[in-house]
Amino acid sequence: MKRILSVLTLCLLSMLAQSQDFDFVVAKDGSGDFATIQEAFDAVPDFRKNETRIQLKPGVYKEKLVLANSKTNVVLIGENPKTTIVTFDDFAQRKNKFGEEMGTTGSSSFFVFGDGFFAKNITFENSAGPVGQAVAVRVTGDKVVFENCRFLGFQDTLYPQGDRSRQYYKDCYIEGTVDFIFGWSTAVFDHCEIFSKAPSGYVTAASTNEGTPFGFVFLDCKLTGDSPEHSVYLGRPWRDFAKTAFINTEMGSHIKPEGWHNWSKPQAEQTAFYAEFESKGEGASPPTRVAWSHQLSAEEAEKYTVQNVLSGADQWNPLVIIEKYNK
Repeated sequence: MKRILSVLTLCLLSMLAQSQDFDFVVAKDGSGDFATIQEAFDAVPDFRKNETRIQLKPGVYKEKLVLANSKTNVVLIGENPKTTIVTFDDFAQRKNKFGEEMGTTGSSSFFVFGDGFFAKNITFENSAGPVGQAVAVRVTGDKVVFENCRFLGFQDTLYPQGDRSRQYYKDCYIEGTVDFIFGWSTAVFDHCEIFSKAPSGYVTAASTNEGTPFGFVFLDCKLTGDSPEHSVYLGRPWRDFAKTAFINTEMGSHIKPEGWHNWSKPQAEQTAFYAEFESKGEGASPPTRVAWSHQLSAEEAEKYTVQNVLSGADQWNPLVIIEKYNK
């Protein structure tokens, strides 16, 4: 009897400890606190300084999600990005209830307005297909981190939108066709796979504001794809002061030898900053890159670290939260 009681006690303590790891559990089958992610988001206290941890059980969650700007420091953790999928299928030309096209921004499957959001082990998808602009995730909030997540779509998949937003993507997979990573934010992509789906054209379309030190920074990434050889540009400037840098990146044969495009805006050649350091692979071709791009020296490349790019005045370090949830 004592042995049975001991076993039951251990099981109870284990269950209690597990439940204390998360504030809410979302499960499609109704076994959690909520059956939808939006319900869990809405239950988060406004402007909470401490983290609100949400466990997302495996399943396909077809929801058009909004994390409001009052929902701060939300943590959303799944078990496996292949089995934990957040999806919706709006697109820019779709009409809303007023008969108006919703546009690129309105097509977003997930709007992230809240600061301090962290997501791990989840797929975020726009499932509208090749129908023009269709955003999977739009991020406006500051200090946002995604780890081991997938972003699936075609044109305009990932929209780092906030012009004062800092974002960190670690070990993520991002796919699309045209301008599928685009926007104003300062974002670091660390050891990510960037997949250009056929037919493709441009990996990035940064619209960095004038005076912003960094735009999109790719560290130790892999550019892969099923697009034809020499058919994809590294980027083009959505706005004239666009900034994008690829550091120690492996590039497939789909990357064009010239590398960059000016979007038929010659003036942008004087103001945009497009750079590479030690690119490798079949798509790496420093001698044939456009003359107005930059091949960085080792000294120049030293400033492209996670901490230097993202720290800001408050010395934010996204690696702290990565370490916290990998113990």
